[in-house]
Order: sequence, then C-alpha cells, then structure tokens
Amino acid sequence: MIRPTLAAGSTAAGSTRRGADTAGTPIGESANRQNLTLLTQLRWVAAIGQVMTIFLVTSLLGIALPLVPLAVVIALLLGLNLATLWRLGRPRPVTNRELFYQLFLDVGLLTAQLYLSGGAQNPFIMLYLLQIILSAVLLEAWSAWALAGIASACFMVLIGVSMPLELPHGSLHQLDSLKLLGGLVCFVLTAGLLVFFIEKINTNLRLRDQRLADLKRQAVEEEHIVRMGLLASGAAHELGTPLATVSVILGDWRHMPELAANPAMMQDMDDMQTQLDRCKAIVSGILMSSGEARGERVVATTVVQFLREVVEEWQAVRSPSHVQFDNDFVPDEPILSDPALKQVIASLFDNALEASPGWIGIASARKDGALVVTVTDRGPGFDPAILADFGTPYRSSKGRPGGGLGLYLVVNVVRKLGGRVSAHNLKEGGASVSLSLPLDRLSAPEPATDGR
Repeated sequence: MIRPTLAAGSTAAGSTRRGADTAGTPIGESANRQNLTLLTQLRWVAAIGQVMTIFLVTSLLGIALPLVPLAVVIALLLGLNLATLWRLGRPRPVTNRELFYQLFLDVGLLTAQLYLSGGAQNPFIMLYLLQIILSAVLLEAWSAWALAGIASACFMVLIGVSMPLELPHGSLHQLDSLKLLGGLVCFVLTAGLLVFFIEKINTNLRLRDQRLADLKRQAVEEEHIVRMGLLASGAAHELGTPLATVSVILGDWRHMPELAANPAMMQDMDDMQTQLDRCKAIVSGILMSSGEARGERVVATTVVQFLREVVEEWQAVRSPSHVQFDNDFVPDEPILSDPALKQVIASLFDNALEASPGWIGIASARKDGALVVTVTDRGPGFDPAILADFGTPYRSSKGRPGGGLGLYLVVNVVRKLGGRVSAHNLKEGGASVSLSLPLDRLSAPEPATDGR
C-alpha cells in the first residue's frame, strides 16, 4: 500500500536516526565493506611485490630461498583474496570482527614468509608496522590493540625461531649492505602503501561522515514535516465546524423569499457555495493525507488511469490555458491510488502553472521499474541557488513568505516512497522537474496463500 503520508514521517525519521541509508544498509557497514575492498587491493600489491622480491634475491643476489614453501604462502595469500572477493559479493554485513580476522590472517602469512626468509634478520620485518597502522585506522580500539600485541609476539618469536638464509660463499661481508638496501626498499614500500591506502581510508571516512550529516539533515526535515502535518491536521479539524455552519446558513438563505427573488444574490450564493465546497474538499484532503479515514479513499487502479484522473481533476480545479499531456507509460501496471500521492503530483503542476500560465507539459514513462513523471514549463526557470539546494524549505523565487514549501513536501514524500525528484533548466527556456517512483512501492501487496 502507498504510504506517503505525514504520519509515516516519524517512522522514516526513526530509521534515519538509527544510522541507515535509504536502502537500509548501516553507514558503518558500508565503510567496513569499502575498507575490506582496500585490503584486497593491498594484498594484490603485496603478492606482486613478494614475487618480484623473491626473483631479485635469488637471481641477482644469489641467495638461496625455500621457493616451494614461499610459493605456498603466496598461494594462500591469493586464495584468501579470492575468498574475500567472493565474500564481498554476499549481502551479509562486514563487521569489525571480520576485519580483525582478515588482518590477523595477513599477520600470520607475513610471519610465515619472514620465518622462511631469515626471521627477524629480514629487513622486511618492519612490514608489521604497516599491519598495525592499518588496524589502528580500520578497527575498534580493542581489536587494534589485540592485533598490535599479536604482531609484537610474532616479532619476538622470529627473533629466536626462523630458517637461516643460505648466503653465497664470500658474501658474508656484504650482509650489512644487503640489510641496509633491504631496509631502504622496505621503508619506501611501506611509506608509499601507507600514504596511498590511508588516503583511501580517509576518503571512505569522509564519505561516511557526509552521509551521516545528510541523514541528520533528512531527520530534521522529516521532523519538520511531521510538525506541519500535525498543524495542518489540527487546523482541518478546527475548520470543519465553521465551514459546516456557513454551509447551513447558505442553505437557509436560499429558502428566504426576499433573497430567492434576487437573481444577482442567488448567483453570489452559488459562487459562495462553490468556494465553500472547495474548502471542504481541501480540508478533507488534509485529513485523508494525515492518515484519517484512509481505507475509504485508497482504491485499486492502474498507473495510466491514475495519472489521467490526476490531470483531469487538476484541470477541473485550476482551468489552465493549455496542458500537453503525453501518457506514455507502457505496459500498464496495477497500483493503489492514494490522495496524498495525487496531491504530490498536483503540487508539481501548480508550481509549473505559476511559472508558466500559458502552457505546461506533462509526460509519463516507465523506466527501470519506476514511474517517471516529468513536468515542464516555459517560465523563467529556476535560480541556480535553488537548484543547488533543491527541495530545501523556504527557498523560492516567488518572493513571498512560505514559498518553497510545495517542492519541499514533494521531495520528502517521494523520498519516503524510495523515489527521487530532480530538476533542471531547459536550454530553450523554462524548467523541467522529474519525479521517479519505484513501482513496487506503489503496487498492491500480493494476496496471502494457504499453500494449497
């Protein structure tokens, strides 16, 4: 069932405050997934660097290494990376504990490689610092300290336990030079990887913070909508009694002989009754949109019929000069009609009519499982500042208090339905506003079955 009501705003705001994006994915989990992707990239670089290092040490320096065990370790590293890529394709959230296990395995594989290539005497032992720094950035405090302790313990074990390197005859005096060279290579490699990947991680963190700020702003806006909805609903209730009183008085006046004999007065009363009926319809629409008596107005229909009714009802009330309506939604789709959604679409028509009284264009289409309604006009277009903050309340080119609330409500109601609203100015003049709504949020739910 369609639920674009102001009453639904409190639920949406509540889920927003829990730190979930529009797809329901926690913000922290999204950052963890991106960081796990960075770890896989780091392993590809590490595997390539290890192969190159083994080749240079054995071919140029003539140092014998246990190639088969080292190849097994590299194969395990690549296997871990392939398993991680498969895991990233699963929808299960990436947690801090999983990142800890990933880094723990990296430390273990690094320890195995160092054990096979000289232990603590290998200058590449400083790569432990790379793992510790990454854990300090990526993990929670307890897990970062735990990984630092594990890496330190592995370092101490390698001081006493390792496979010694078999240096070529006569190269013992070159050992210090080789250590310095290896230390330099290790330093440059670690520095480059740290700058690159820490920058990537900081980018992920900045995106996460920006998304959190956007969610907080949405929560404030939705709370503002709820307050306006409560105010409108209360005002509608209060207006019901005086409107009914005026309607009764008008009915009594119609039966008064001295007024019934005056055609001009009767015409004025007819006009008053028409405007009074319109006020009643507006009040009823507010109450319907706030969730009251909803079951009486939500009806099964189709997209084509729904749009046709919206346009016809709006034309009957507004009487625009010329409306070009291209209803190109094919194939048709059954949905549930809701008064609040009608008001949202009619609000777009109203804004276009105010900007361009002589002509507005309305087009509908089906695109990627969504209903797309585009409203164009031949007015002056949007100010660039308004386009930059499209849908922000009280930002309008109409130059009157309260301007901009129409588009603000449209954007927020559509967002609750999982859709989006976009706007841009046309090169030939005028503006275009597009509303996209996922059809699965508008369709009637499937009937329950008993399994027979």
